[in-house]
Amino acid sequence: MLTNPVVISVIIMSVLCLLKLNVILSLIIAGLFGGLLSGMSLPESMSILIGGMGGNAETALSYILLGALAVAIHKTGLATIASKKIAAAIGSKKVILLLLLAGIASLSQNLIPVHIAFIPILVPPLLKVMNKLKIDRRAAACALTFGLKMPYITIPAGFGLIFHGIIATQMTQNGMEISTMDIWKGMWIPGLGMALGLLFAVFISYRKPREYKAIESEIKEEEIDLSFNMSHYITLGAAFAAMFIQIKFGSLPLGAIAALGIMVIFKVIKWSDLDEMLHGGIGMMGFIAFVMLVASGYGAIIRETGGVEALVTAAASIMGGSRFFSALVMILLGLIITMGIGTSFGTIPIIAVIFVPLCIQVGFSPISTAILIGTAAALGDAGSPASDSTLGPTSGLNADGQHDHIWDTCVPTFLHYNIPLIIFGIIGALMF
Repeated sequence: MLTNPVVISVIIMSVLCLLKLNVILSLIIAGLFGGLLSGMSLPESMSILIGGMGGNAETALSYILLGALAVAIHKTGLATIASKKIAAAIGSKKVILLLLLAGIASLSQNLIPVHIAFIPILVPPLLKVMNKLKIDRRAAACALTFGLKMPYITIPAGFGLIFHGIIATQMTQNGMEISTMDIWKGMWIPGLGMALGLLFAVFISYRKPREYKAIESEIKEEEIDLSFNMSHYITLGAAFAAMFIQIKFGSLPLGAIAALGIMVIFKVIKWSDLDEMLHGGIGMMGFIAFVMLVASGYGAIIRETGGVEALVTAAASIMGGSRFFSALVMILLGLIITMGIGTSFGTIPIIAVIFVPLCIQVGFSPISTAILIGTAAALGDAGSPASDSTLGPTSGLNADGQHDHIWDTCVPTFLHYNIPLIIFGIIGALMF
């Protein structure tokens, strides 16, 4: 198993990221090594990587346009007003702010399914408040990732309904029937583990004050007119229009374009400023967009290596008849796969093919199988450098260049969420 190209590739990717090599370069190098180790030529590996990048094209475009919308909203001063009101409401209670961030992020998954779109709008203006309260941004990263992840794995609404639906569909297609509305009955257990991880991060791991430098933009922010005017109402209307269109038509890019259009038509921003907005969007979210593109290409190489199938064979051979050991092996197997691909939704079809036959063989019930699949898939959304649930928080918290993606987001979220997910996922699988 240790010579498997998928295992080696993921290890290479993780080590390079921990050594602070750029995430994009780490993914490319790890992907090429994975291809070479599986017998592909270097040009063939690169061709597969480039060809697979189209899988996240819509997501990448969404992030660029949402970044442009965030810049436009920030220019109106609306985000600054929101941050001021939040600061006034919480006073010096930094724990309240962290839990509020987790709550807002949770709403972005189920009630108002905009995913990470709110982060570049709301979080950068709050950095001044966080600096004043000396909040450790690693705690903020954990709070945001919790809200971006826990609700969809436990609650069958919004993105959660999609997640549970994919699990049910894939399980049924692979020979084990289960209703979409039955999956939450087991997935609340790993969700509970995540809740405990959040509390541990906020109240224990990162409760000590941490100093950050004040930057020029914070000083200039004092000069912004904070009175609420018609342009702010129009901006709010544009934001709600973006949300409505995204929900109605299932298209984030379309929603972002519509919102920008409304702001231009009502002269909240000038036609001539659109270039500036788009450049700002690329500057803010362009890195995430390219990471998502390359991560999709990396996933294509992982699938082409044949290493996943070999992992299944190796896992099956060492499981024996133990339900506990089988659950542990399957979840760790899922961790290896999802850490590289970085998407829980896209990982389910891959691991369901593996897990369902193994679970039938060992004797796991449908709910136990759903827990194993859902938990293993979710592991890729916390701690993976290529996950939008880690890239999103970093985009907001690093707006002033003082938050490291790997050591301040990925490592903390991996420790506080993946470890509880593994433990509670196994417990849940053994309970049913």
